[in-house]
Amino acid sequence: MQSFKRISCCLWVAGAMLFLILSAGATTELRDIFSQRISSPVSHDHLLLYNTHTAERIDIIYRRGDAYIPEALAKLDFFLRDHRTGEIRHFEPHLYDILSDLTAAVGRPGGEIDIVCGYRTSSTNESLRAHATGVAKNSLHIQAQAIDLRMPGIDTLKLRKAALALARGGVGYYPHSDFIHLDVGRVRQWCFDCPASLIARD
Repeated sequence: MQSFKRISCCLWVAGAMLFLILSAGATTELRDIFSQRISSPVSHDHLLLYNTHTAERIDIIYRRGDAYIPEALAKLDFFLRDHRTGEIRHFEPHLYDILSDLTAAVGRPGGEIDIVCGYRTSSTNESLRAHATGVAKNSLHIQAQAIDLRMPGIDTLKLRKAALALARGGVGYYPHSDFIHLDVGRVRQWCFDCPASLIARD
């Protein structure tokens, strides 16, 4: 009987020690994982866009670190399609970096952007030129390198100033239609049909 008690006691002690060892190991492992996550955060860029023509909205992470995410880019290409024809063209992804940085520049990092125009086919561009002013014959919209936009709650003139400060491409301002144009072409600016008093506010 005493021998049985001693064996039971030894087994209990051994079990308790094993539990403590495993618990300590698990705690150390969890601490290591948590520490790794803190010291090596995943870098990513995010966009929240609303298409004013299709009423579609997209909330997407399009890049992690220096690597663009192909699946995300494909979704953005579709989102920014020519809404008149349904045709899709691959966008220059650096344009998304400008959009992301622009939201931060106006104090709304990751804030929603209203897309007024994305990709345009040549035929759509010619149709717009025939019925409206301010449409360039060789618009970078045709090359999927330009986007027209505004941001809810942000004055469009302020948006223009922030875009100009980024100095990352072309910036056009269309105050009567209340949007700005951004592209990845050479750094330049224009203001369509703007009164001198408005430009003087810069």
